[in-house]
Amino acid sequence: MSNEIDELDARLIGTLRENPRVGLLEVARRLGVARGTVQARLSKLEQRGVITGYGPEIEPAAMGYSIHAFVLMELAQGRLSEAVRVLESVPEVLEADAISGPQDLICRVVARDTEHLQELINRLLASPAIRRATSYITLTRQVPPRTAPLVAALGERAARMRRRKPA
Repeated sequence: MSNEIDELDARLIGTLRENPRVGLLEVARRLGVARGTVQARLSKLEQRGVITGYGPEIEPAAMGYSIHAFVLMELAQGRLSEAVRVLESVPEVLEADAISGPQDLICRVVARDTEHLQELINRLLASPAIRRATSYITLTRQVPPRTAPLVAALGERAARMRRRKPA
């Protein structure tokens, strides 16, 4: 099974991203394919882990979390699992990734204000698994989280490859 997506997959994902509440019959009509094709493609994309959810996207600032920050963390050696449990217990930690370099994790967090951010960092540092934290407050978002350009580029690549192959 290829990890690539083809042009139809890209168009399907794009249609759902632009119109997340549209039904499968309407998606099929817009793409010019059968409803069963849409259903089968979606199922395969879900099984492969390409499509991971259908929930609404949330803007934390609209819910009172006006501070957005990245926190780099240095962990006590061998205590990653413990640090992850601490991070998972804090709802304001939106995501955390293990990274290369002098720090071990980078976390995206939100807070109501700078005092709240300080409380969150203090709560995280209370764990012996987390040795040091450095926070960087985001001033403005220049490029929002996105995957649509990536999907479109893959679809265009698949279409070019298909056109190049002799019949």
